[in-house]
Amino acid sequence: MHLTVIGCGYLGAVHAAAMAECGHDVLGVDVDPDKIAALSAGQAPFHEPFLDALLAQHTASRRLRFTTSYQEAAAFGEIHFLCVGTPQRTDSDAADTTYLDAAVDALTTHLGGGPALIVGKSTVPVGTAQRIAQRLPAGAELAWNPEFLREGFAVEDTLTPDRLVLGVESQNAEMMLRAVYEAAIDAGTPVVIADFATAELIKTAANAFLATKISFINAMAEVCEAADGDVTVLARGIGYDERIGSRFLRPGVGFGGGCLPKDIRAFAARATELGTGQSLEFLAHIDAINLRRRQRVVNLARQLCDGSLAGKRVAVLGAAFKPDSDDIRDSPALDVAARIHAEDAEVTVHDPRAMDNARKSHPQLNYAANPRAAAEDAHLLLHLTEWPEFARIDPATLPVAARTVIDGRGGLDPARWRAAGWTYQTLGRS
Repeated sequence: MHLTVIGCGYLGAVHAAAMAECGHDVLGVDVDPDKIAALSAGQAPFHEPFLDALLAQHTASRRLRFTTSYQEAAAFGEIHFLCVGTPQRTDSDAADTTYLDAAVDALTTHLGGGPALIVGKSTVPVGTAQRIAQRLPAGAELAWNPEFLREGFAVEDTLTPDRLVLGVESQNAEMMLRAVYEAAIDAGTPVVIADFATAELIKTAANAFLATKISFINAMAEVCEAADGDVTVLARGIGYDERIGSRFLRPGVGFGGGCLPKDIRAFAARATELGTGQSLEFLAHIDAINLRRRQRVVNLARQLCDGSLAGKRVAVLGAAFKPDSDDIRDSPALDVAARIHAEDAEVTVHDPRAMDNARKSHPQLNYAANPRAAAEDAHLLLHLTEWPEFARIDPATLPVAARTVIDGRGGLDPARWRAAGWTYQTLGRS
């Protein structure tokens, strides 16, 4: 099939490459010429495992191409996927659909009245799909097919999804999307057929539930710290219950990134617009717990530095909001680093992938090429992004001024670090 992907950021670039891998002819469209040039050369403008290999393979074969022309896209595609970002508005918690609306207008201007299926993948406030559908020209039809990607696993999640949600209003739209995802469906991927509103809500509800689970275990960490308990044992104890499960029960410095924080705020804002704000009032508490864990690291750092961070050298391992990514959007690691810097500490950061993005966003911080350089003469070491290579560090070899570490992700081996003479502190344990 001939597919276009409108918007070639994180979601769109991955979707375009994965659809080419599934055997479709794909044209990616974006208004940023530099991004299009990089993608056309087979290089993603961000880090995502396995993506560059797919881009290189399928741009070389011409199965996958990129352009800035909506006119070319309209002429090329049978199905047009909308993968445009919906960031948080600057004046409220609501999602900003301006870019999505602009992309729809730019595409439909060139459709010319022929049949076309436009498929939304962006995360949007419920009601957006119906509003867009009412604006489409004759011959064009809308479907909503939300994404459920995990950064660091996005290629895998697109090629072998754990479910496909198809928000459709006609059998034709359903059959066309089933053809797009034929390989995944034949492999046993469950398919959920829904109306527009339910398809939109499945995505936002999923993110709200994941955020709730993460903040729940971090709330338990707060209680354990006050009650002299151990949240890691608590998490293991409740995780054996099949109704609860152990996934996302990892206590730490909290969630970040470009999805969960802004999506739960937008979900609550939309519920208020619909007159059901009380139903999602708990999301404000989820957000507050999450942000509170960042300040908890700062407070603990101050405590371990005899009550003041002024003049102290602090090494921060991690800048990306999660491992296997260079995404620093709402990164807990960089937020903590910036807060500690604001208390007149000298902060040096190292991250395997996110250094360039971090430098641009936080030029006030220092940066080091490796963990050893970051730790040189440090009074305190913070582990804030759970990169596997950080767990392999030999603590005995780090040239620090004081052997004190806060493991904000619980990913280091306490026995190993203590055996090397370190004062080891993590969250949720006495």
